[in-house]
Amino acid sequence: MTTSNKSPFVIGQIEGYSKEFSNLISMMNYARETTIWEVQNLSVEELDFRINGTGNSIGMLLAHFVAVEKIYQFLTINGKDLPDEEVDRYADTLQPALDLGEAGTIINGNTAEFYLEDLKKTREITLKHFQNLPDSWLYETTPWWNNELSNNYFKWFHVFEDEINHRGQIRIIKKQYERANNSTTSQA
Repeated sequence: MTTSNKSPFVIGQIEGYSKEFSNLISMMNYARETTIWEVQNLSVEELDFRINGTGNSIGMLLAHFVAVEKIYQFLTINGKDLPDEEVDRYADTLQPALDLGEAGTIINGNTAEFYLEDLKKTREITLKHFQNLPDSWLYETTPWWNNELSNNYFKWFHVFEDEINHRGQIRIIKKQYERANNSTTSQA
């Protein structure tokens, strides 16, 4: 992850990036860093836990972050949907990770390191592209949801805003896992 020498709580210039991209990346880095803090020491069992056996697991949500970022790389940087060869390459996980819920239940059995490495590699691709784009690119608009205009800045804000929202879900899942294990331990 590209960071400045500053605190993660400072939005500002990052070496190798323009001013606007530095601001965006500062926010993206903070969101990612706090996600890493939440999941880095979790076991596979914790990552695969689903509250009452339904809903999303933490692993599914981490795969979702990767899938969303990959989709936005293609939508914004390449100006098109994910190419068929990329869809085929990630067919086993991309769509289930985007859909989550029951479709995402195939995403399991992976370590925290697996998910963190996937997050890291995907972000490195994003950052490499960002280094080569002018600030004006962030303000380019295209039709978006419900035919409303949206600029690339908003689209990338949505990438990390989605992660922040789901991180709240991760925290709830962790608490429910602890409760489930405490009640199982106290019954033994």
